[in-house]
Amino acid sequence: QVQLVESGGGLVQAGGSLRLSCAASGRTLRTYSMGWFRQAPGKEREFVAGISWSGGSTYYADSVKGRFTISRDNAKNTAYLHMNSLKPEDTAVYYCAATEGTYGPKYVPASKYWGQGTQVTVSS
Repeated sequence: QVQLVESGGGLVQAGGSLRLSCAASGRTLRTYSMGWFRQAPGKEREFVAGISWSGGSTYYADSVKGRFTISRDNAKNTAYLHMNSLKPEDTAVYYCAATEGTYGPKYVPASKYWGQGTQVTVSS
């Protein structure tokens, strides 16, 4: 069993930056690919970014490509989402997830574990 806890959300002005963290406990994250998802009010949860277990491969939704960076530190059992040039449409609850599957250019595997989410609000 893996427990995931997100942190780092908050209120930021458009154009600003935030770094989200996803800390894991219970088991090592080394064998899991990690992903970030978000859900805005009234919308379905959507994929944002994914990273392989080694950190060697990363994938992004077109809406965040070039602005967001996913990374991980397996020694700290933590994944990160660095968000730059934030826009009001990035406002959402952000979730991290762990999967035994493998992300691909157009493939998002089913996640096995989910965090509780952290709110990101971008003001215009």
